[in-house]
Amino acid sequence: MTRMTLDHLDLAPLARAADYAVTYRSGTRPLHPRATAAELRDRFCTDLPEGPRDGTAVLGDLIAAAEPGLVGNTEAGFYAWVMGGSSPVGVAADWLTAAWGQNAAIYQTSPAAAIAEEAVSAWLLDLLDLPRSASVGFVTGATMAAFVGLAAARTAVLARAGHDFEALGLQNAPLIKVFLSDDAHISNHTALRHIGLGEANTVRIPSHPDGTLRLDALSPALAAHDGPTIIIGQAGHINSGAFEDFEALSALAGRHNAWLHVDGAFGLWARVLPEKSGTTRGLDRADSWSVDGHKWMQLPYDSGFAIVRDPAAHRRAMDTSAGYLNIADGDGRNPTQFGPELSRRARGFAAWAVFQTLGREGVRALVSRHCRAARRIADQISQIPGLEVLNDVTLNQVVIGAAESATIHRLSDTLNTHHSVFLRPAKWKGKDVLRISVIGQATKDADADRLAQAIRSSL
Repeated sequence: MTRMTLDHLDLAPLARAADYAVTYRSGTRPLHPRATAAELRDRFCTDLPEGPRDGTAVLGDLIAAAEPGLVGNTEAGFYAWVMGGSSPVGVAADWLTAAWGQNAAIYQTSPAAAIAEEAVSAWLLDLLDLPRSASVGFVTGATMAAFVGLAAARTAVLARAGHDFEALGLQNAPLIKVFLSDDAHISNHTALRHIGLGEANTVRIPSHPDGTLRLDALSPALAAHDGPTIIIGQAGHINSGAFEDFEALSALAGRHNAWLHVDGAFGLWARVLPEKSGTTRGLDRADSWSVDGHKWMQLPYDSGFAIVRDPAAHRRAMDTSAGYLNIADGDGRNPTQFGPELSRRARGFAAWAVFQTLGREGVRALVSRHCRAARRIADQISQIPGLEVLNDVTLNQVVIGAAESATIHRLSDTLNTHHSVFLRPAKWKGKDVLRISVIGQATKDADADRLAQAIRSSL
């Protein structure tokens, strides 16, 4: 085989990757990895060759090395975590994004990438019925979206207290207090560390059984703090799927001049359903929102949205400007003003393609179908002796408990071994539980019924 020289542009690997990807997504794929860590190291951790190799041959080696270690999270039987299934149109648009090789830093580095983000931003705010004047940052996922929203919050609440963060950083800054549920998602704590806030800044408020904030505990805690204040609320708790009472929470935030950030990684998409309006009421009164694209909307990974009510606060926290960038008046959107990166891939293209393909009806149908499937699972599980549904299933999450922890682990082992599902036990509120997340694009009512029947037959 001819070795490729570095100055030879060989396009054959593109065709090889496309052919393989179509074949891979056309068939039925294993849900569980088939190789051990040691076996995968034997395949991947080889010596680096001295000279160039044929690219198509390298792709063949990559496929052979990776396939035994892949997890089938694009399959209908994947319920372990809230991941999503990477829709084919999103994947195809992602290929184009990589092939075009655009740097979505500023308008001038890729006008098409910048304007695609403008379009998606408008659609996103419309779909979620959030303030149309809000700004949107395109980031890697919900964790970085929280980082952006909370960075804007940090700058804004310090400014209200008379402290110039841009000039002084956190040196001699008044103490910021961040109030959140003692059952909030760990990514919020990660984002807080990223912006320079630690345990001394966080106040963990006791939670209801569904993981949401107890407002009767939050209100006196807020009253006891006289200084810059941030509140983090949950729209779709990671286990229960529960929502804060955002009408009451936003009113409380207003009385204490607090910035309200919403962790809506997947639950924020419930805003598209009229029948969920009671659950999501008041969400639009927050100051910032974090949401994923790769979960419910099935975008490829590297897709999250940081939404901030005050674009000026957003830009103050994120803007990367330099003389050499030559940002001109009259340019379109400059993405680097709304996210933490300068050089990055053009995330708007895949989002544009997926939203155009789904349309409003498709977005609503996708979210509604998964909520309905979760409810079907819960209704059937509640009829099985020895098992209990521990959450009020209002979204796409079902949490199953049993009198004995061993029952949960036996059930998980049996389901994963003998049925076409991927599930993992978890701990919540001190109990071993089986957590079912219905969010894969391929998952339908019939799959929900099959899962419920598999659970019944596995006891």
